[in-house]
Amino acid sequence: MKYILKFGNQYIKLNIAVNANVITVNSTPAAEPDKGSFTDNLSVLLPPEIRTAGIVVSDKTRLCGYNKYLSWVIDKLEKEGLDKNSIKIYIAYGTHPRQSEAESIRIYGSTYKKYDFIHHNCDDVENMVSLGFTSRGTEVKIRKDILDHDLLILFGVVSHHYFAGYGGGRKLIFPGLAERESIYLNHKLFIDFDNMKLHDECRSGNLSGNPVAEDLYEIDRLMPDKIIITGIPDSNGNIKRLITGKKYNDFLKACSIYDDHYRNKDGIMYDNIIASAGGYPKDINFIQTHKSLHNAASFVRDGGNLFLLAECTDGVGNDEFLNIFKGNSRKDIYNNLRHKYSGNGGTALSLLSKTERINVYMLTELDNNTCRTLGINKLEHEDMLSRTGKLEGSIAIIHNASIVYR
Repeated sequence: MKYILKFGNQYIKLNIAVNANVITVNSTPAAEPDKGSFTDNLSVLLPPEIRTAGIVVSDKTRLCGYNKYLSWVIDKLEKEGLDKNSIKIYIAYGTHPRQSEAESIRIYGSTYKKYDFIHHNCDDVENMVSLGFTSRGTEVKIRKDILDHDLLILFGVVSHHYFAGYGGGRKLIFPGLAERESIYLNHKLFIDFDNMKLHDECRSGNLSGNPVAEDLYEIDRLMPDKIIITGIPDSNGNIKRLITGKKYNDFLKACSIYDDHYRNKDGIMYDNIIASAGGYPKDINFIQTHKSLHNAASFVRDGGNLFLLAECTDGVGNDEFLNIFKGNSRKDIYNNLRHKYSGNGGTALSLLSKTERINVYMLTELDNNTCRTLGINKLEHEDMLSRTGKLEGSIAIIHNASIVYR
C-alpha cells in the first residue's frame, strides 16, 4: 500500500508491504467562518468607547489564518473610529526566536506592512511589569505597554499542549508576552523533582489537577480584561470556526470542541507507528516537532518503533536544549534543572522518557550528531523507505501527528 506523508513543504511517498491502520480524526465543519456573523459577535463585546487597541497574535508556529481573519478584526475597529496609529499588534513569541520579515509578511499578509507590529522579546526586562504572584510562586511579569490599551484582543488557534493541557487563549499573554524567568517558573511545574519524573497530570487535554494549567488559570485572573478570539482548525490547519468571548468558559468551550475532533480514545497500541509531524510549520524545528513526536509515541507499545517525518529546517529551535543532554545521566539532568531550569527543560525530560521506552527513527534535516545527542536514530530518505517497507507486527499511519492525541 502507498501512503503519502507531509515533510516540511514536501510530500514523501512510502510503500508499506501490508495494510496499515490509518489513525484518523473526526472531521471538522466544511464551512469557513462568516465575516458578518463574526463581526456581529465581536460588536457585542466591544466597550462603548475605544481610544487604543492592542491585538495579540501568535508566531509562525501556531498559525490562525491571520492573512485573512486579522483584517476582519481591524476592519471592525476602524469602523468604531480607530485609525491605524491607534492599533498595535503584538507577536506573542514567549521564548521562541523572532521570525524573519519575510515570514511575518507571509503569515499576516498585507496587514503586516500597514500596521504597527511589535515583536515581543522575553529578555527585554526593562519593558516588563510584575502583576503579582500565583499561589505556586510564579511571579507574573509581562510587557507593560500591553496595559496601556482600552481594548485588548487575544487572537489565536486552540491546540492541545503536552504539559499545559491546551494551548491558545490565555497563553497568548502568558507565556506569549511574558518575561523569560517568569515563563520558566511556570513551565518548571511540569517536573516532579522529588520523584524524578514528569507530573502525572501534566498531559495533553487535561486541565484538572494539572499544576501548569492551574497556575495559568491563576495568572489569567491577574490579567486585564480582554476579548479572546479562538480559531478551531481542521486537520490541514485551515480555520473552520472562530469563537469569540470574554470569559474563561469561552476558552473551555473551544477546548471541548477541539477535543471532540482530535482526541483518540480507542486505546489501541501498535508495534510500529509511521507518522508525519504535520509538515511546515509543525516540523519547523525539533522543539515544535517534539509535540508531534509526543503524540505519535503514545500509540507505540513498549519496545516498539516510531518512524517520524520531520524536516526541522530551523534546527533544534533552542540553543541551550542540546546542552541538557550532553554528558548527563537522567539523575544529573533532573538535579541540574532543579538547581537552574533552562529553556525547554521539561521537553528534554519528556523526550528522554520516550527514547528510553521506544525506538525513535526520524527522516530529518537535523545532523547525525544532533540526533545522536537526542537519542534519536536519523534515517536518510532511502533508509526510511527501506525500513518502513518491510516492517513486522502491527502498523499504523498518522498523517498529522501534531493534532491527534490521547
